Amino acid sequence: MPSTSYLSTVLAIVFTITITLALRAAPFAVLRTLRTSAIVQQLSARMPVGILAILAVTALHGTIAAEPHATWYALLAVAVTAGVHLAFGRRTILSVGIGTAVYVVLVNIF
Repeated sequence: MPSTSYLSTVLAIVFTITITLALRAAPFAVLRTLRTSAIVQQLSARMPVGILAILAVTALHGTIAAEPHATWYALLAVAVTAGVHLAFGRRTILSVGIGTAVYVVLVNIF
């Protein structure tokens, strides 16, 4: 028969795994009821723009502080990102990927 400490440890691990899985599944369980919520609809419209804005400001600040000569490259890449985003149906992954590629090419070639 295993010791009490061994059984307690196994039960603690099983309990932790169960709680982790339940916490990960909880948002999906209430998702159907939240889809009609006005707050969730507003967040879904504004959150991607806010995240991209924060990412752009952080990246530009780091670029300008580290390499001032690359400022124009960063601003051009932001313009390309915005143009691609508006031209190709607001596909975030595509626009960010192309903008990043433009920036990397500009910095490494010029």
